[in-house]
Amino acid sequence: MWLIGVGGGIVVLVLPALLGRRLLGVNAGVLRVAVASVVGISVSGATLGGQMQDPVRRAALFPLMLGTGLLSAMVCLVVLELVLPAGGPGLVSRARAVRARLARARRYSEIVSLLGRHGLGPYLTGRTRSGGGLRHERLARELHGALQAGGTTFVKLGQVLSTRRDLLPEPYVAELSRLQDRVPPAPWPEVEAVLLESLGAPPTEVFARFEREPLAAASIAQVHAAELHDGSRVVVKVQRPGIREAVECDLDIVARLARTLRRRTEWGRGLGLTELADGFAEALREELDFRAEARNLTAVRRAAEARRDHSVTLPALYEELSTERVLVLGRIDGVPLGQVRDIDPGQGGKLAHTLLTAFLDQIVYDGVFHADPHPGNILVLPDGSPALLDFGSVGRLDAGLRAAMAGLFVAVDRGDPAALHDALLEVTDRPEEVDEQRLQRALGQFSGRHLGRGATPDVRMFTDLFRLVADFRLAVPPEIAAVFRALATLEGTLCRTAEGFDILAASREYAAARFARQLEPATLRDTARDELLALMPVLRRLPRRLNRIGGALEEGRLGVNVRLLADARDRRVIGDLLGRVLLAMFGIFFGVLGVQLLGMDGGPATAGGPGLYALIGYHLLVLSAAVVLRTVHLLGRPLS
Repeated sequence: MWLIGVGGGIVVLVLPALLGRRLLGVNAGVLRVAVASVVGISVSGATLGGQMQDPVRRAALFPLMLGTGLLSAMVCLVVLELVLPAGGPGLVSRARAVRARLARARRYSEIVSLLGRHGLGPYLTGRTRSGGGLRHERLARELHGALQAGGTTFVKLGQVLSTRRDLLPEPYVAELSRLQDRVPPAPWPEVEAVLLESLGAPPTEVFARFEREPLAAASIAQVHAAELHDGSRVVVKVQRPGIREAVECDLDIVARLARTLRRRTEWGRGLGLTELADGFAEALREELDFRAEARNLTAVRRAAEARRDHSVTLPALYEELSTERVLVLGRIDGVPLGQVRDIDPGQGGKLAHTLLTAFLDQIVYDGVFHADPHPGNILVLPDGSPALLDFGSVGRLDAGLRAAMAGLFVAVDRGDPAALHDALLEVTDRPEEVDEQRLQRALGQFSGRHLGRGATPDVRMFTDLFRLVADFRLAVPPEIAAVFRALATLEGTLCRTAEGFDILAASREYAAARFARQLEPATLRDTARDELLALMPVLRRLPRRLNRIGGALEEGRLGVNVRLLADARDRRVIGDLLGRVLLAMFGIFFGVLGVQLLGMDGGPATAGGPGLYALIGYHLLVLSAAVVLRTVHLLGRPLS
C-alpha cells in the first residue's frame, strides 16, 4: 500500500507541470518539469493547504488545488522559457558567452586606453583641440599610432582608409599609407613555431636557405625570403602568431557596433552597416586561411591565361608546401608601388592604364578579381610593368552580374541618365517602394554634374554616386559592394601612380573598346549561337502550345486557374494565426464566464465550502489564466 501511496504522491507532484508543458507547447526537459512541479505544488499548498484538513472540503477543493498548481507550474515554465529558452545554449555555452563578453569588455578598455595614450581621448567626448592648420597633421599622426597599436583589424581599417581620399583629407591619407608596409615583425621563435607546426619539419630542412629577417611585415602575415633545394627563389608568407583569436574578438566588437548603429540611427540603416560589417568580417576571415588565397591565385591565373593576358605578372604557387598558415610563392623582384618615388609621368600613366584595364577585364570578362588593390599589394618590375600580390581578398561575379556591371560602365560612358537608371537597378537590390521618376531625375543631375561636356571628373563622382544609392535605399549585393570597394581602392592607387590620371576618361575608352569588340563578326556569331542554343527548347515547344491556346480560344474553353493558398507555408501561417485568435477568444470567454458565476448569489451549496457556482467560477478562472498564458507564450514565437 505504501508503494501505491508513494506513486500517487509522485503523480500528484509532477502532474501539474506535465499538463502545463502540454498546454503551453514548451519543449521542457526533466529538470524544468521538476522545478515547475515543486513551484506548482508549493504555491497551491500555500494557498489552499489550510482549508484541506476537513475530508469533505478536501474532496470539494481538490480540483481547485490541482488547477492552482497547474497555473503556477505554467507560469514557472513561461518564466524559465523567457530566461533560458529551450533548445538554446546550455550552461556551458552560456559560461563561454560570459567569458567572451568579459574578453570583449577588456578589449573595449584596451581600445579606449590606446586612444587616450595617443592623444585621441578628447575626441571620444566630442571635444576638439585647438591648433589651427597643424591640427590635422598632428591628429593624423596620433590616429596612425593608435591604429598601429590596435592590431590587425585596425591596421586593415587604416589600409582601407588610406585609399579613400573622398572621405579623408590628404594629411590622413599620407599618414595612414605608412600602415601598408611598416608593421613591426613578430619575434622569430614564434614564427619558427608556426612554420614547424604547419610544415611538419624545421624550416632549415624544408628549405635550402631561409632568411629569418622578413622582407615585409603586414597586418595579417609577414614574408620571408627562402630558397628551395632545387635552387628556386621563393617567398614564404607566414601568418602572425595568435592573430586569429585577436581578429575574431575585434570582428565581434565591430559586428555588435554595426548592429547597434543600424538599430538606433537612420544613416546606419540607410548605409546597411550590418551588411558592410559582415562583408568586411567575411573578407578578413578569408584572408586568415592561406588555402583560400592559393585557390584565389589559381582562379585569377587561369582566367588571365584563358584571355592570353600577360600584362600583369602573378606569382607562382608551390601548393605542396602551402598550408592554412603558410604560403610559399615564387619570388618576384620589384619595388612596392607605395615605395616608388619620382616615377616618370609617362611611365606612371602607362602603368595606371595597364592596371585599370587589367582590373576591368577581371571584373567584366573573368568574374574573379583582386578585391584589395592598395599600393602595398602591387609591385613595379624593372621593366615598368606591374605585378599583383596578396590574393587573400578576391571578389567573384556570375554572368548576370558581369553583364549588369558592363551595362553600368557603358551607361557611364554615354552619360545617359535613363541607361544609368536601368543599369543601377540591375546591379542593386531595389526596395519594395522606390520613386523611379525621382531616381531618374537625381541620376540626370548626377550625369550633368560629373559626366557632361566640360565636366572634370574627380573622386566626388564616386562619393555622390554612393550617397545617391544610400539615399534611395538601394541595397548593394555583397558581390557588387566588393566591386565598388575595389574600384574605390584602385582609384586611390592610380592617383598615387600617375598624378592627374583621368580614371573616367580611361574607363570610357575601355567601355568603347569593349563595345566595339562586341560588334566584331566573330563575337556576334558566337553570341547569336549561344542565344539560339538557349532558345531551342522553347522554340520546339512553342508551336504545340500556340496550337493548344488557339483551339481553346476557338471553342471558348480558354480559362485561367488561380489557386489561392496553394503554398503550404501560406496555409500554415493562416492556420497558426487563426488558432491563436481562437485560443485568445476562448481564454476571454472562460474568464468572463467565471467572473459572472462568482458574482451570482444562491445556487446549490457544497459541503463545508463555497457554493457550486463560485466553485465552478474559480475553476473557469484558472482555465482562463492557463489559456491566456499559452496565448502570451505563442505571441513570442514567429508564425510558422
